[in-house]
Amino acid sequence: MKILMVFTSHDTLGSTGRKTGFWLEEGAAPYYVFRDAGVDLTLASPKGGQPPIDPKSDLPENQTPAMTRFKADEAAQKVFASTRQLSEVRSEDFDAVFYPGGHGPMWDLVDNPDSIKLIESFYNSGKPVAAVCHAPAVLHRVTYKGAPIVKGKRVTGFTNGEEEEVQLTKVVPFLVEDELKRLGGLYEKKANWESFAITDGRLITGQNPASSTAGAQALVKLLTTVQAARPSPSAGH
Repeated sequence: MKILMVFTSHDTLGSTGRKTGFWLEEGAAPYYVFRDAGVDLTLASPKGGQPPIDPKSDLPENQTPAMTRFKADEAAQKVFASTRQLSEVRSEDFDAVFYPGGHGPMWDLVDNPDSIKLIESFYNSGKPVAAVCHAPAVLHRVTYKGAPIVKGKRVTGFTNGEEEEVQLTKVVPFLVEDELKRLGGLYEKKANWESFAITDGRLITGQNPASSTAGAQALVKLLTTVQAARPSPSAGH
């Protein structure tokens, strides 16, 4: 299996003067789910190089086992520090794409032409697309057969209630929950901060940071099923 992970390169939280980026758990947890499953991983971001980490995601109260493992893993840190430029990657080279969240993607990935084109290329060629937390927002300009990709699909993403709890409702360009509903997505959610991931066909979405492991596991499961159904010489690790 070959999976592309697409990270944000944006580090400024609107006009607040505060820093943002990707949520560390949402990068680290899926990274290890994929690595432990023998996936061939490639990381990319709009600017390439080291994607910014949201400093809040690394606070003591937000530590997770995956983050602890990541901080002790110099090889993984080097991989994260040298992401490829998004404009240089092609869907033909991968089996699926996974977007970690954090607030950063709300600014540099939601309307990014390279990202939109890439997701459409993956989906149009029958490949899975996965996004967790704020990252389902990157789907809001993506279309499939002339309609929003999320239209009529069961989806989830960062809830209005979760955005209110972190007091950024007025800071983000739009609310993920509201936008997914506006586009015709069949939006579902669990309690704030509870793990929740949905697979609908080839589209996988996760609600929040706690859902990043479940979202990544769902993608591995889907790819395993697909590859088992369509064996080919290139299948395997």
